[in-house]
Amino acid sequence: MMRFIPVREAILGSAILILLVLVASRFSGFVAPSNLANVFNDTAPLIILALGQMVVILTRCIDLSVAANLALTGMAAAMINVAMPGLPIPVIIAIAVLMGAFMGAINGVLVWKLSIPPIVVTLGTMTIFRGIIFLISDGKWVNSHEMSAAFTGFPRTVFLGLPVLSWIAIFTVIVFGIMMARTQFGRSIFAVGGNPHAAVYTGINVGKTQFWAFVVAGALAGLTGYLWVARYAVAYVDIAGGFELEVVAACVIGGISIAGGIGSVGGAVLGAIFLGVVKNALPVVNISPFWQLAISGSAILIAVAFNARSGRAKGRIILKSAEATQ
Repeated sequence: MMRFIPVREAILGSAILILLVLVASRFSGFVAPSNLANVFNDTAPLIILALGQMVVILTRCIDLSVAANLALTGMAAAMINVAMPGLPIPVIIAIAVLMGAFMGAINGVLVWKLSIPPIVVTLGTMTIFRGIIFLISDGKWVNSHEMSAAFTGFPRTVFLGLPVLSWIAIFTVIVFGIMMARTQFGRSIFAVGGNPHAAVYTGINVGKTQFWAFVVAGALAGLTGYLWVARYAVAYVDIAGGFELEVVAACVIGGISIAGGIGSVGGAVLGAIFLGVVKNALPVVNISPFWQLAISGSAILIAVAFNARSGRAKGRIILKSAEATQ
């Protein structure tokens, strides 16, 4: 596995570079540093959510409610700002993160304590969260003129040449890189996904680990909810509709195995960047954005086929090794 992940990341990184070269041949301004910084900033929410989804998928689960979580926390943050415009932004962010973590905990409890399949749980909570948005907002929008300047300005504030939104994504990547490689929780995530039965014998509580994975994903969705609404200065019921599929696609393209136990922070980030480049490059080369769906779908199929082929190859090696010892 340790040899496979860098190869996968190298292939995906090369694909991104080739894509940039092809786009630059049509429009050289696309690869200008300022524009690439804008592309990264556009992709920052996807990167943050992909890291949370990565943790869940590594434990052999999936969270399809992240976009609905994002939308609900974003709407709540916007409504709080309208009601209390003087409330400090760090307090609003903390509320959004805690709300998102609570919604993630709901998913985790249902999966852990009731043993309901994660895809069923999160499909249900996705619908519930969207319904709650309609109930608390009465179907109305919260527009930019209703939000305070501090609320909308925070993620757009430029620091050392990059908006705060980009720096938050970078900081999240660093934290997750350390967490997955250096902490007991990170090792437990891989152990549960790799072999849950063996993990039990090592003293790891599989259900509890999956619960905390959902909490982490929910907290990041809550954080992204505020950042999304503040950046685009609008909140409504259908915000980020369908975005959960893009998050899952980023993970799969980045080499996160749906079967669990295999993946890396770098892979999830590169998968998100690949989709971000595709999304921003298509209009530049006069290709309909609807082709993004076809390109993303093709990339997912290729990634899954690559994973399956690698899995079969490892299986054959194990069998050959067993035969040699007999």
